Amino acid sequence: MKISKGYLAVIIILAVIILDQVLKIWVKTNFYLGESYYIADWFQLRFIENNGMAFGMEFGSKLFLTLFRIVAVGALIYYIWRIKSTRLVTTGYIVCLSLITAGALGNIIDCMFYGIVFDNPLPPATATFLPAEGYQTLFHGRVVDMFYFPLFSFNWPDWMPFVGGERFEFFKPIFNFADAAISVGIITLILFYSKFLVAPSKLDAPDEETI
Repeated sequence: MKISKGYLAVIIILAVIILDQVLKIWVKTNFYLGESYYIADWFQLRFIENNGMAFGMEFGSKLFLTLFRIVAVGALIYYIWRIKSTRLVTTGYIVCLSLITAGALGNIIDCMFYGIVFDNPLPPATATFLPAEGYQTLFHGRVVDMFYFPLFSFNWPDWMPFVGGERFEFFKPIFNFADAAISVGIITLILFYSKFLVAPSKLDAPDEETI
């Protein structure tokens, strides 16, 4: 049975959110802050938290960032709903938008609720889910990150200007499943579907697919 683009978007968004939240809750309740689990030389699970955007970047106040994410996700959901039945819009384009939307929603959940559904004990204690009192208020939770890929590292030669003798590590950012979904969606969108980034009204008329 053929799945409409609208239903496919819903499935992708729900699947990414569920996987992302299950992994975050497991890490939050089984790792103390800063703890690492060694899997390979190039892959570790390392529990950190951040107040910012993807890969731990900081941008503006916490409340502003959370509200901005909510507005952006609302706009993406509306856009997907508008174009889901359009002939010229391919399934791949819908998949990219769904991954971006799901990833953003996954991090919004952290920002909105994690401050009230988790406590924040000092290491080596691990967090409790649904404690008597959380560590922050609504909209001020911190995003849980865990994927760490130190693919390779080396020391710059001492004679190098500015960086001589310093340690270089690739890839240094620590991220989560939601960040990965956003990155895959954006990169694929830019490489293969940038031609679809036009106003919905300029696309072809809708076909018979509905949700």
